[in-house]
Amino acid sequence: MTRAWEAAAEMAAPAVGGWRLGRRGFLVAAAGGALAACGRETGDVRPPRRESGELVIGASLELTGVGQSLGVLQERALRITLDQLNADGIPVGNQRRRIRLIVQDNASDPGIAARQATELAARENVHALLGGCLAETSLAMIPVVQDQQVPFVSLASADGIALPLAQRTYVYKLAPDSRDVARALARLIRTQKHERVALLAGTGAHGDSGVQAVTRAFETLEQELVRVARLPGGAEPDLGAAVRRVLDREPDAVVVWATAPTSGAAARALRDAGYEGDIFFDAGAVAEETLSPDNTPAVEGAYVVHPISLSGSSLTNTTSAGLARRDFVFRYLRQYGSFSGFAPYASDALQLIANAARLGKSVDRGRLRAYLQNQVTEGIAGAYSFGPIRHGGMEAGSLGVFKVSRGAWSRIS
Repeated sequence: MTRAWEAAAEMAAPAVGGWRLGRRGFLVAAAGGALAACGRETGDVRPPRRESGELVIGASLELTGVGQSLGVLQERALRITLDQLNADGIPVGNQRRRIRLIVQDNASDPGIAARQATELAARENVHALLGGCLAETSLAMIPVVQDQQVPFVSLASADGIALPLAQRTYVYKLAPDSRDVARALARLIRTQKHERVALLAGTGAHGDSGVQAVTRAFETLEQELVRVARLPGGAEPDLGAAVRRVLDREPDAVVVWATAPTSGAAARALRDAGYEGDIFFDAGAVAEETLSPDNTPAVEGAYVVHPISLSGSSLTNTTSAGLARRDFVFRYLRQYGSFSGFAPYASDALQLIANAARLGKSVDRGRLRAYLQNQVTEGIAGAYSFGPIRHGGMEAGSLGVFKVSRGAWSRIS
């Protein structure tokens, strides 16, 4: 499925040189700050012509389908960071390289994501891959990146993306680990003295991670979940049955562990069924759609555990990371009018790959992998600590607690 940049007037065909792109994708070419795109016949299997001074990165994002509310945010973040990095180029060895970014819409379909990963890695011969906002699309890409030995930075949050490490040697995950989010939620719920807590978990790997992590977190605090129910998937799922199951146990707090747009829909279903207690979200709920006018009455007063990027950056934070975060938020607001805390993941992924090329003085896939797994840095979304035995890099200390107040996320701790 093909998606053009919204600002079509900014596209400049000469920037793409000899590149041509498959019918399910589009090309973002950063040359002098311009964006470019064009089509390619599917029968053309010739190796792509590449400028000698390029770092080529492929991205498979959910620009349509059920994950659109997450994927579009990443597309926006990529625009901003691409322009910044290409302003001066990336110092790699004895030359400065520009980043050529190939972005494809996987339509939230794991099968399409896997095929795109194959095309990008084998046909387009990219140096690295990023993307997969949904756990299922990221998981579908992993066998390809392992086979092609191309570094892959995932934007999804299921724990199984980076584990088991022996089978994920080229895979890195930016989102926080489920256990860290679950522990923070459990502590928050305990401080508010809720005794009867239920869990509504989404379908798939993200929901599986949530069920396991939340159950363990509550066991550690010697507090039992009164009911665990799974939310159905699909574009327009009927959540009524799952909501009735948890409300039958009369909880005074409900944890909704799902990605947007399911998170907001679950909150609406709970309120429509008469539930008046507190609602707690995991980080997957943070997207513009969750705070849409249709959801606002249902999510008002709800809590979420999310990386600190959700609150932007304080004017008093003058560290290099704080200044970078503030600059990113300013640019994002200027271009898109409102800021979403989920957006910086793609920005951090792009920066991490660029850093690996700079540190390794090469764009060789093996060297990029080696220098990715030895980065300890603070990005826009939060702090990362990769290592040979740790490919899930978001630090627990990067998490904060936020509450929906007057239709916006406000940090409370």
